[in-house]
Amino acid sequence: MNTVKQQHNFFIHPTADVSPKTKIGKNVKIWHQAQIRERVTIGDNCIIGKGVYIDHDVVIGNNVKIQNYASIYSRAIIEDGVFIGPYACLTNDRYPRAVDIRGRLLKEGEWPSGMIHIEKRASIGAGSIILTNITIGTNAMVGAASLVSKNVPADTLVFGVPAKVIRKLKR
Repeated sequence: MNTVKQQHNFFIHPTADVSPKTKIGKNVKIWHQAQIRERVTIGDNCIIGKGVYIDHDVVIGNNVKIQNYASIYSRAIIEDGVFIGPYACLTNDRYPRAVDIRGRLLKEGEWPSGMIHIEKRASIGAGSIILTNITIGTNAMVGAASLVSKNVPADTLVFGVPAKVIRKLKR
């Protein structure tokens, strides 16, 4: 029987794979088949959905919801109150390669990677892709299935492929 096990004021589903080098805050729920790599920090009151992948060196603030099957690659900063919809992808490499020009398999760290910064209370819609070296501003919203290739200002709704400003949001 799969049951949620409670540890130190948080719980992790038994099918989740969480590195012992992950720092987890209070009242965090990590659900089925989530994979969280080393050097990840998760704040208080967060929900990590089924099948979520979080790469190393990611910082997640408090009160964050990451929905099922979202992928967050290394060097992302996710501030307090952020929502990340199902199947969203925060990527750290705009031009990925498996091999170099001689056909040699590249090892981690042998290609340039950037970072993503999602500021407070921003919302990333389902299936959206956020490319590397992007900041999503405070209270900004990314509509579902958007491709974000430029910074998104605070209090702004963007949508589309590529994402374009739809309107300013009222506070």
